[in-house]
Amino acid sequence: MKISIQGGKASFHDIAAHHYFGNDITSIYRNTFKEVCDDLQSGIADFAVLAIENSIAGTILSNYALIKKYDFKIIGEIQLRIEMNLIALKGAKMEDIKVVRSHYMALLQCQQFLNQYPHIKVEEYHDTADSAKKIKEEHELGAAAIAGRMAADVYDLEVLESSIETEKKNFTKFFILTRDKKYKVEQAEKATLSFQLPNRIGALAELLTLVVNNGINLTKIQSIPILGRPDEYDFFIECEWNKNYI
Repeated sequence: MKISIQGGKASFHDIAAHHYFGNDITSIYRNTFKEVCDDLQSGIADFAVLAIENSIAGTILSNYALIKKYDFKIIGEIQLRIEMNLIALKGAKMEDIKVVRSHYMALLQCQQFLNQYPHIKVEEYHDTADSAKKIKEEHELGAAAIAGRMAADVYDLEVLESSIETEKKNFTKFFILTRDKKYKVEQAEKATLSFQLPNRIGALAELLTLVVNNGINLTKIQSIPILGRPDEYDFFIECEWNKNYI
């Protein structure tokens, strides 16, 4: 089974893919979310894993837009506890570090820690784990990466500081995607729906009333502007239900 993910080996997407599908998979590592979607659409990948929300950074609106554009089906999700670590070459000390690299979302999640070291240059990189890989390959004594502990193990690096994320109850939610519209999820109790509404008073309220009246619990609502159509939006709602009730 081939799973396309954004990021490299030992990235949080890679960890999420293995948690969801098990270890008998082949991860396809990509730099961008669009490349991941291209893999799924073309058939290079059987499924894709796409981060959609983080406790600190919030919703990744661009990924909702990609799901809509490619018309993929969401068949599952996984919540992953995110622990960020400062990783460097073995033997490195904090005083050696001149630059820290990671994905922009990881840097955002560790801002409070980074503020303690204003002399250290912060650089965005396309992936957390790959920023650790770069340090190993180039033997950069003065560089550190922010990544998961698995990246330190995979690339034989050292954790200088552990759990440096600002919010300790930090989770990222990942969607599991397929291009197969006929794919059936057995015993499903949750769905993400996408729709558009006429721009008139009460349109959204009327729809939400239908949701409530049918015993469905609305857990999230997200709106995304429609390009070229001012004041019009795509809505995404996440809802749960008791399968014995519906």
